[in-house]
Amino acid sequence: MRRRLPNRRAAESIGFEFRGAPYRVCAGRFDDGQLAEVFIDCQSKGMLPIADDAKDSAVCLSIALQYGAPAEVIRAAVTRTSDGEATGVIGRVLDLLHEEEART
Repeated sequence: MRRRLPNRRAAESIGFEFRGAPYRVCAGRFDDGQLAEVFIDCQSKGMLPIADDAKDSAVCLSIALQYGAPAEVIRAAVTRTSDGEATGVIGRVLDLLHEEEART
């Protein structure tokens, strides 16, 4: 069953660079602190295809989270290089959010 989010909720925003393009991610959490949704925006003009891929990936990730998939399970399942770096934007976003969470 899908966990619904309140209409108004806090969100954290992080800017980052991935594959040479600037991005901004906004993340919302459930009341218990678990990741609930992400919005990913590629902020480079002329990057429409990767901007669309980032937005669609964020929608799919958000739906998975709201239906109960743990962020850490998704983070562990995404494609990575042999040294552990995420190869896709979702993995990079989940790594960034994990790092931010570890700092608090």
